Amino acid sequence: MKLGYSIGYWSSGPPADVPGVLAEAERLGFDSAWTSEAYGSDCLTPLAWWGSTTSTLRLGTNIMQMSARTPAAAAMAAMTIDHLSGGRFVLGLGASGPQVVEGWYGLPYPRPLARTREYIAIVRQIVARGGPVEFDGEFYQLPLRGGTGLGKALKSTLHPRRTEIPIFMGAEGPKNVALAAEIADGWLPFLFSPKANDFYAAALAEGFARDTARHTADTFEVCAAVPVIVHPNVEEAADFIRPFIALYVGGMGARTANFHRDVVARLGYERECDTIADLYLAGRKKEAIAAVPTALVEDLALIGSPEKIKDELSRWRETVITSLLVQGDPGQLQQIADLFA
Repeated sequence: MKLGYSIGYWSSGPPADVPGVLAEAERLGFDSAWTSEAYGSDCLTPLAWWGSTTSTLRLGTNIMQMSARTPAAAAMAAMTIDHLSGGRFVLGLGASGPQVVEGWYGLPYPRPLARTREYIAIVRQIVARGGPVEFDGEFYQLPLRGGTGLGKALKSTLHPRRTEIPIFMGAEGPKNVALAAEIADGWLPFLFSPKANDFYAAALAEGFARDTARHTADTFEVCAAVPVIVHPNVEEAADFIRPFIALYVGGMGARTANFHRDVVARLGYERECDTIADLYLAGRKKEAIAAVPTALVEDLALIGSPEKIKDELSRWRETVITSLLVQGDPGQLQQIADLFA
């Protein structure tokens, strides 16, 4: 299992000393670093800015929201950063959810899997640069169907450094995970737990079995962002993560459509998810955070003493994960690297 570092997305401002953290991650032999976006900072600018201080880390987006950019804009950004990084870029894409897609970007959300399939097909065609790009899909047409009639099929003026840039998919539901296994080069899970490994392995296997699959399980990557906190007191360590879980279970999405909540509920926490969501949506955030069980935190994160974390690592190594993307105190990277050695 490789190690990566999850920079994540900004809250009210940028995180401190990211160049120093990435320098330490490179020194320790980490494989990758990843940025995110929600509805504030974007994921590309920080990756290019901070990535310029690195030399070996793969640089990925986890995730770039598809609704934020047309397929052509995503392909342009991918080819640009791939050149600037010397061929180290990984394009992590995701559909996000209706709250963000319709509320922030003002675009329709329905049928995200079909949109994703078309989106990635166009990105691959642009990056391959085999000729002028033509695509006549349900959601995307190049040139646009029914416009002025003046649109012309175009080929990128930029010659890509690589005619195939790795594309990873953020996915949570079984159909979307299967789609990732079929059309992408890797999967970016969210709120992953070893308890759900068989569920996800089956979804991946379904995708690999399709005639159009690009990979087998042996060549496919699964890079999961996992909170890791080395701390002598498990309850105090869990307190650092409870707000994060409460936010995604209770506050990220509508009551009737919250894919993050569904992921946690599948782990056996249906009743707890209802309680957290009720409290969060009622504005009682502190109570919602307190309602997150420590057992749930331990299912989703590696927390506690070095000995406890080391004992628990075996069950994570037995999962479909190929890279664990560390979320946590940058000052603990050395200690974390030692535990994984």
